[in-house]
Amino acid sequence: MSRRQCTISRTVIALLLAAGLALSQTAIAKPKRDLALEAQLKAHIAELASDAYEGREPGTDGEAKTMRYLGKQWFDMGLVSGTNDPGNAWFAPVTVISREPDSGRAVFTRKGRRVYVPAEAVSAYTSGKRGLVEPSPVLFVGKGEAIPPRAELAGRIAMLLDAGREDSTRQSALLEGGATAVLTVLDGDRTLENVAAQRQRATSTLASEEPDGEVEGFITTEGLARALAGTGQTLAALQASAAAPGFAPRLLDLTATLEATSLETRIKTHNLIGKLPGRKPDGGAVLLLAHWDHFGKCAESPAEDLICNGAIDNASGVAVLTEIARRLVKGPAMDRDVYFLASTAEETGLLGVRAFAENPPLPLKQIVAAFNIDSVAIAPAGSPLAIVGKGMTPLDPHIAAVARREKRKIVDGDAANSYVRRQDGWALLQHDVPAVMVTSAWSDIPRIEAFMEGDYHRPGDALKPTIELGGAAEDVAFHVAMVRWFATPKRVPLTAK
Repeated sequence: MSRRQCTISRTVIALLLAAGLALSQTAIAKPKRDLALEAQLKAHIAELASDAYEGREPGTDGEAKTMRYLGKQWFDMGLVSGTNDPGNAWFAPVTVISREPDSGRAVFTRKGRRVYVPAEAVSAYTSGKRGLVEPSPVLFVGKGEAIPPRAELAGRIAMLLDAGREDSTRQSALLEGGATAVLTVLDGDRTLENVAAQRQRATSTLASEEPDGEVEGFITTEGLARALAGTGQTLAALQASAAAPGFAPRLLDLTATLEATSLETRIKTHNLIGKLPGRKPDGGAVLLLAHWDHFGKCAESPAEDLICNGAIDNASGVAVLTEIARRLVKGPAMDRDVYFLASTAEETGLLGVRAFAENPPLPLKQIVAAFNIDSVAIAPAGSPLAIVGKGMTPLDPHIAAVARREKRKIVDGDAANSYVRRQDGWALLQHDVPAVMVTSAWSDIPRIEAFMEGDYHRPGDALKPTIELGGAAEDVAFHVAMVRWFATPKRVPLTAK
């Protein structure tokens, strides 16, 4: 090889090595992070998740501070009130009723004579302030695998074997089917103490959804033996009949009266609703939402930390919502209105969004897309996106188009849908509003499950130096792009819903 050829070869090799190094550096380069945005998100979380807000429980001083902070942020950036109600600008009132069990009793009779069953062998609960079921015949329905016809259930108390199931699906189906009450026989591992521990937790409803005062009772096997004494019927015989092919419900020689009461507390709370007006408001609207509430003081002494601050759940979501709004306000005007909802009482049953859907500031059919934001401070920068609600709305193809434009990947499959009922978007889906969560946080299910099994709904969900905001900042940018896409009628006609 000549000296010239050798020189050329060395040059080519050097160029190839340089190119290879450049490719290697490109392959391992980390995504550019918006550190200023991450700092702003952290500042919001630091404020809202501080002890001064006492866990942002609805109806407390913590709520008042939350409403003042967010309201000022939204007003100062240029949003206008979105309640469309001059009497309640910005803050839409929501009345929540919280109930916890107070008392419950059951009385059994046969042929007009009272049958003694110890009070400690039976319990009763009501969904309302007071529930009373006058003396009614008891109909044994076995394991409740098939609901009897309404004519057979009407005017009767359905007696159900627990069969090792702790959910209330069968009881609810029997009540909806016409039973005056349900009496569950605890013939498995559950005890009255287990039931009491579950039922002692307060339940909440909207004042506008006043329950009917339905009654559910529970009786031990010993209590049932007392109630059936002298009838020739036994629990073992009932269990055998329930397991036999062709089982049919049967009336027992027994009548029961069930009564229960609850302690009731009414809580006045609020949704915060802002709006960025569009140039063509008659063409529909886009809705973004995140719940602001958490559990307040959730631990007791001698624990050192008594407050559930809710830094990730959901100060981070409200922070992201606020920064999306800020960037949309600063950008070009859009055709459609964009509404921003900071919802209350999500933690007690999605109640704030249910109230929004009952009394919306615009017809729900005008909402072309709704994007919920919840617990986003989890994923690092560069994480893909997941869609909670994937395949449940017409939004998916449009979201995919935005992802291609923004060079974001959406994970395959619908594993994130296991959480769809546990977030505010579910309440909107029940009213046919196309609602999803598009989030980096749910793109790695083991990661979100680790949070759920750790700090979730505990005092540990406080602002920590290690809080991850890289994915949350990227989610802000992606939501800005999504909103602009869906706010354009030529891309997403109102009739496309």
